[in-house]
Amino acid sequence: MSDLLELSPTTVHMAIDMQNVFAKDTAWRFPHIDTIVPNIASLSRAFKGRTLFTRFVTPTTAQEAKGRWRRYYEQWSQFTGAVMDPNLVEVMEALRPYATPDTLLDKLTYSAFDAPNCAPRLEAMGADALLFTGVETDVCVLATLLAAVDRGYHVIAVADALASSSQAGHDATLTHVLPRLPDQVEIVTTADVLAALAFADHRRGEGGSAAS
Repeated sequence: MSDLLELSPTTVHMAIDMQNVFAKDTAWRFPHIDTIVPNIASLSRAFKGRTLFTRFVTPTTAQEAKGRWRRYYEQWSQFTGAVMDPNLVEVMEALRPYATPDTLLDKLTYSAFDAPNCAPRLEAMGADALLFTGVETDVCVLATLLAAVDRGYHVIAVADALASSSQAGHDATLTHVLPRLPDQVEIVTTADVLAALAFADHRRGEGGSAAS
């Protein structure tokens, strides 16, 4: 990125679905998730008190699911609550120090805005910009990101803190889909974000505006 990223002091970091079910030896596991954990940890530290973690929570049985979700869980019955190890729903151990109970948003669908406490929590935090990390780039992250765009948020996708089980889907989202929304979505790196935070801290130290 050629220009320094501008971060509002009311930016909120949303780490999407960094859960054991995608990191452990399950049919939903994918090998690249560990590579983004250090960047997400760095951003969670940098946004202490302003990081939220979503969890993809499955129904107890397929019959509890609505519409086509019922068919989905008939196919993936091993991930329904009645049979799945409940620890698989939890945030990955490496990120658990940052994922305290008050930071969790549990959702039944791809978008975090399906979580009943998502919109009220963001409103209470005064959020005007959302910084996205997590998995999967082309599914739950994309669904939440587009919902955030519809709600008027400044959306920031951290490319090296996102991953997918489909490399083609990940690449297409970052290369073709998100660039279609240049007025609402920025694509940056972890280093870009940390540099912007350092610059904002420096300006605050000099008595300048914090929203830089």
